[in-house]
Amino acid sequence: MASTADIRNGLVINFNNDLFQIIEFLHVKPGKGNAFVRTKLKSLTSGKVVDNTFSSGATITPVRVERREFQYLYKDEAGFNFMDNESFEQISIPEKLVDAADLMKEGIVVEVLMNAENDTPLTCELPASVELEVVYAEPGVKGDTANNPRKAVEVETGARIMVPMFIEQGEKIRIKTATYEYMERVK
Repeated sequence: MASTADIRNGLVINFNNDLFQIIEFLHVKPGKGNAFVRTKLKSLTSGKVVDNTFSSGATITPVRVERREFQYLYKDEAGFNFMDNESFEQISIPEKLVDAADLMKEGIVVEVLMNAENDTPLTCELPASVELEVVYAEPGVKGDTANNPRKAVEVETGARIMVPMFIEQGEKIRIKTATYEYMERVK
């Protein structure tokens, strides 16, 4: 058992018979009344994000998890298939447990959060940014340069990204996986 003093970003807890990962938290000590902790929790089974307030000193049940690197191999009807880079063991993860799945191309190394007690995958996280090739881009309209114009392009994984007008088909771009934002061109 732990208390609210042990709360930190990334901690996985057992709450309301489900596993939740703490995305953000804030310790609040009002001038009047007891202190409390506001948290934003993401369900590792459904992906739903909920807000919850714990009173200060309340007990929480942390879950022991491990972060392991896996390489993405392919997708089939069971989900996404990954290979452990150390043991070469293969696992399959359902599509709902993979964040930003449409930015994932074969061979990319991802981090899989595993429940250490029963060795089951909980969630799959891509790196902070990925480099992908633009396979389709509409031509930019000449003279349309006011107010930082953007256009939609399609990258090699099928995702649609908003990019500046100068990006052309065949170029490699870096994309921020958390927000699907264009970052820069890659040489």
